[in-house]
Amino acid sequence: MSHAMPHSRTCWFAVLAVAAAALSGCAGVSLQQSLDRVNAEATDFTAGQLTLAQTAEEKARRADASARLLNQPLGQQEAVQLGLLNSPALQALLAQSWADSATAAQSGRIANPVFSLERLSAGSDLELNRALSFGLLDVLSLPARQGIAQRRIEQAQLRLTAEVVDHVTRVRQAWVRAVASRQTWMYAQQVYESAEASAELARRMQSVGNYNRLTRAREQAFYADSAARLAAAGHEATANREELVRLLGLSESQALQLQLPDRLPELPQEALSPSMVGQLASRSRLDVRLAQSAFESAGRSQGLNRVTSFTDIELTARRNTSTTPSGGTAGTRTDQRGYEIGVRLPIFDWGGLQREAWNARTIASANQLEATIRSASSSLRESYSAYRTAHDIARHFRDEVIPVRKVISEENQLRYNGMIIGVFELLADARDQVNTVLSAIRAEQQFWLADAALQSSLIGRPIPTALSVSGGSNAGNDTGH
Repeated sequence: MSHAMPHSRTCWFAVLAVAAAALSGCAGVSLQQSLDRVNAEATDFTAGQLTLAQTAEEKARRADASARLLNQPLGQQEAVQLGLLNSPALQALLAQSWADSATAAQSGRIANPVFSLERLSAGSDLELNRALSFGLLDVLSLPARQGIAQRRIEQAQLRLTAEVVDHVTRVRQAWVRAVASRQTWMYAQQVYESAEASAELARRMQSVGNYNRLTRAREQAFYADSAARLAAAGHEATANREELVRLLGLSESQALQLQLPDRLPELPQEALSPSMVGQLASRSRLDVRLAQSAFESAGRSQGLNRVTSFTDIELTARRNTSTTPSGGTAGTRTDQRGYEIGVRLPIFDWGGLQREAWNARTIASANQLEATIRSASSSLRESYSAYRTAHDIARHFRDEVIPVRKVISEENQLRYNGMIIGVFELLADARDQVNTVLSAIRAEQQFWLADAALQSSLIGRPIPTALSVSGGSNAGNDTGH
């Protein structure tokens, strides 16, 4: 339908179009703001060093900083710094989050208006038709769209923080496994060399008739077992080192430069207390905030969908000019101004299924939020239990098991010097210590893995932590009689 539009209505239409254009630019996104937010919320993980390299100069500076870190044995914190500086996977994560935020901001803007020009001629008559049209419903629902877009931007930023925390936690745990497996491999080498010497001595003793076949076979079996254990430890050390190399994003030359410490750090003197964990726990956990934002976004989207699924309205402003010759060459010019309103009629599809889908999404997000809130405290308690248990077990090996083993070894050494026991009894005692030492290394590894998992759980990114307890065989038995 077409109506004459007075000048005041024309001005109103222009003002409406300008207001829509201004509102459409409100929802914006800034990469630096997103990075600053991640660095502020996850400062214990990024130390404020999370950046996206966009120029060759920035990449060169990061390469120089990475080279300085690789010039010395890499501690756990240095490994995190190297990952933040050097990992292409992390850089890709930042760039993708930037793209997701920009896409979310775009959803809060309305489509550009369409201008059409029509020229019709019939003989000497000429008609020019001009029209400017856009979705009126898009303009009327723009504030709601802006709110939804802002929620989506917030979700993208929260997801980025969560993924950075996950990446740093994986780096921390990979470093622990790499150092522990290197420590195990170095100890397996010592055991292998001792077993090799013991097997050779048994062979010589049997050749001169001082050993029977059974005793030599026992020494040979221990030597064979040590060789297999050394091979397995070597592969595990290589696999864990390569896992760390991948997470740090090291090139072939950088991987060759990578140096790891020979052993894990010393255990802290005291474990974190429950009250201290409660103080450190983030009051605005990432998992809860993500679920809350998803629920609010679903609710806003459902409200908007109630209207857009039912109908759509398009407003078009028209101006038609007709020129008809009348006797002379000048002719007669007639201008027509008006507007059209197009309404989509819900005849075949009333949008019921779309509304049901959005209602289901809102219910799902509400229940997901409730489930996240209910499980938050439980997951933190589980992480703390794993941390505290791993700390107590590691301290037990350090303060109780290893010292007892050392006393047994010293006593057997004295008995050997006094010729009360022979060399093979002394070697048998050394064999009994192997499982104890390996279990102690494993206990320290489990503590540092649990420590990294607890740090992640405190901010709202819980990860499962499995503990296994294995002690040394015959830990309290004296092999001498």
